[in-house]
Amino acid sequence: MLPPSEMLDGLKLRYGESHRHYHTWDHVQALLNHYQRIEDTLFDPDATLWALYWHDAIYDPQKGDNEDRSADLLREQAGGILNAKSLNRADIIIRATKQHLVPEGLSADDRQDLQTFLDIDLSILAAAEHVFDAYETAIREEYEFVPEDIYKQARGAILSGFLKRERLYFSDHYHSRWEDRARANLQRSISRLMS
Repeated sequence: MLPPSEMLDGLKLRYGESHRHYHTWDHVQALLNHYQRIEDTLFDPDATLWALYWHDAIYDPQKGDNEDRSADLLREQAGGILNAKSLNRADIIIRATKQHLVPEGLSADDRQDLQTFLDIDLSILAAAEHVFDAYETAIREEYEFVPEDIYKQARGAILSGFLKRERLYFSDHYHSRWEDRARANLQRSISRLMS
């Protein structure tokens, strides 16, 4: 079930904010392209779709609660439209994007849907080199207020944290297709940050 058009129009305005360079409507569109290919494999496609639209609805690089506020906005706007179970699942998906980890206690079906969403949200890590490099440039632009030396240290720590994970992609499907290229991109970016 698609959100009403007036809601999507409001989201497009949010994703069009001037401080956004990667977390834009283009990012939503990229995830929608993945979603269309995997929709039939999802336990709750509505929850995943609404989470996809709202997961970066609020994005302020100077704040640490964007995911929680985006989930709260979804609850505020989708309550009474999206059924309660799907709304709860979408809320969990959005909040999980903060650490890109799967919380304990989910059913097998909910866990699988969340893992799939987290995988496609990190699809950019496995992009072609020039696309990944453009992503890294866009992230730097979103954090233009951070001094260069501090940014390099902080960004390097974030990317290194991903590299230390046993797997970047939870699902076997995306792990087999994207893992090696994503790790190569991350390593290349870390090396550049350290140089």
